Amino acid sequence: MSSLTLAIDVGGSSIKAIILRDDGTKILERSHIPTPHPATPDVIIAALIDLISTYSEYDRIAIGFPSVVENGVTRGAINLHSDWDGFPLAEILCDKLSKPIRIANDADVQGCGAIAGSGVELLITLGTGLGSALFLDGKLLPNLEIGQHIWRDHDTYEDRLGQAALDRVGVEDWNARLLEAIASLYKLFNYDKLYIGGGNSRLVNIDLPENLFNKVAIVSNDLGLIGGLALWKYSAKF
Repeated sequence: MSSLTLAIDVGGSSIKAIILRDDGTKILERSHIPTPHPATPDVIIAALIDLISTYSEYDRIAIGFPSVVENGVTRGAINLHSDWDGFPLAEILCDKLSKPIRIANDADVQGCGAIAGSGVELLITLGTGLGSALFLDGKLLPNLEIGQHIWRDHDTYEDRLGQAALDRVGVEDWNARLLEAIASLYKLFNYDKLYIGGGNSRLVNIDLPENLFNKVAIVSNDLGLIGGLALWKYSAKF
């Protein structure tokens, strides 16, 4: 029996939602609201409930959230607020909405929507921060936090490629940094495919070296919603 999934993507700048059939087709056009700030749990939960209340017919909810997520509990969310560390988001939303809910790291969700399911596949998301997801033959290694790892000069990948860095150095230098990061990540993971998503992926303008020419692809941000189906279809991964 087919189910309708309300897929939600919580980001540092906006919260997006859409209702999807099991095959990934949408019922309505996606909606979005600005992410409120300060983005404390109470404020975000109120915004989520207001957004969800605009939808009347759905069977279950899938949420991509910008933090490590372990069994529905958020850990980190450094681009939102420190109060998210150890917060039982799935339990609280289930109690308030009386609907089955599954939550995973937002980059993991987008990766589930992007991958082909063969070989080593890596996704990075370029936005307020830098998200990442790693897969081997379609199996997810959850909660990979490349953005928080040191790249060079004592800076993390997020320090070099997040929104603050883009604002500081400009698009041209940011793209140069991205090209360097793509090569660095290839040496680290030997990926068969690197997918680049996130709101700032629209600014990517690089000439790839020959050895990476067929290994890198820009993907739609809608996959951050469509990938939410995987939280139900392949629940063992989460």
